[in-house]
Amino acid sequence: MALRTLDSLGPLAGTRVIVRCDFNVPLKDGVITDDGRVRAALPTLTRLLEQGARVVACSHLGRPDGAPNPKYSLAPVAERLSELLGKPVAFATDTVGPSAQETVAALGDGEIAVVENLRFNPGETAKDEGERQAFARELAGLGDVLVSDGFGVVHRKQASVYDLAELVPSAAGLLIEKEVDVLDRLTENPERPYAVVLGGSKVSDKLGVIEHLLPRVDKLLVGGGMMFTFLAADGHKIGKSLLEADQIETVKGYVREAAERGVQLVLPVDAVMAASFSEDAEHVVAGAAQLEDTEFGADGIGLDIGPRTAETFADVIRSSRTVFWNGPMGVFELAPFAAGTKAVAQALTDVDGLSVVGGGDSAAAVRQLGFADDEFGHISTGGGASLEFLEGKKLPGLEVLGWSQ
Repeated sequence: MALRTLDSLGPLAGTRVIVRCDFNVPLKDGVITDDGRVRAALPTLTRLLEQGARVVACSHLGRPDGAPNPKYSLAPVAERLSELLGKPVAFATDTVGPSAQETVAALGDGEIAVVENLRFNPGETAKDEGERQAFARELAGLGDVLVSDGFGVVHRKQASVYDLAELVPSAAGLLIEKEVDVLDRLTENPERPYAVVLGGSKVSDKLGVIEHLLPRVDKLLVGGGMMFTFLAADGHKIGKSLLEADQIETVKGYVREAAERGVQLVLPVDAVMAASFSEDAEHVVAGAAQLEDTEFGADGIGLDIGPRTAETFADVIRSSRTVFWNGPMGVFELAPFAAGTKAVAQALTDVDGLSVVGGGDSAAAVRQLGFADDEFGHISTGGGASLEFLEGKKLPGLEVLGWSQ
């Protein structure tokens, strides 16, 4: 079944439209450090405002544990949204209480308000279905229809994502529509060669996506902290690098399956080894078979793929027509260990075809390293959601909008 889209809601002039966004942005001292998710909501919000809808934008931010916490207020988001839209954005200091009700009641056609953090209310993430539904009914009092546009939470069965969509007419926003279209292209008849680049810290975080994609891809590149479990499975000593010893046999199975299926499994041939996990740590490049033969010996820590690996990865990526990347190649937040991630990001900008950055840390990395969003085919706004989609899992926030894989 296909997603219900904005068109399914009919004319929306004068209609109170609740838009479930994903404004879960990083903040430092109350200032947004990456507004990518706010900008991603603009197409949907702009279309609704131009249609004369009365827009009520809502979102979570952080994990305030079901109680108000100024640290996680959406006030900075409302301010930034006003700047991006070039028009006033009203802000309610609660989610469904008197401030929200008064703020929404005061909206005119083509005007917008942001209500306070959904997770200030315990019902948003409650495991108890009744508690969740009770909060959803309160949210339903703020609007006539729901436009779900927070892709980063569609894998969660939460009040504003799932239960609210069952109470009022609902449809996917333009962002979710785009995310589903792109990710569907990665699983159904992708242009080939098709390469998947996986990084991040743990193999265990990627088990599902590896199992689901191995039969579908031509090339699988493994970097990040998870590469050391692969190297250990291949018999290499890895010092004090990150290791999931309980996944070694699983990894050996992936290696065998890749060979049986004719998938090119590309593992690092070198790594950047350091004395410690810090910005100013001494570090050297070592071959994959010599990681403990540096001056740090068995105490060395691998914190990035090495330059030869980066060059190989870049060549494989550029020669592919479809590329999905999830997970940094190293500790990109520390300058000495960002080169591998930067090389992969640069190669993705050169792909003659579809290049997809799979959200989460990868999206944060490309922006921190100075890349613009439009240099890539697509930057997903949901790391966990995009992985679960590619694993073939059922995502409740999409199913409730009519989608089925």
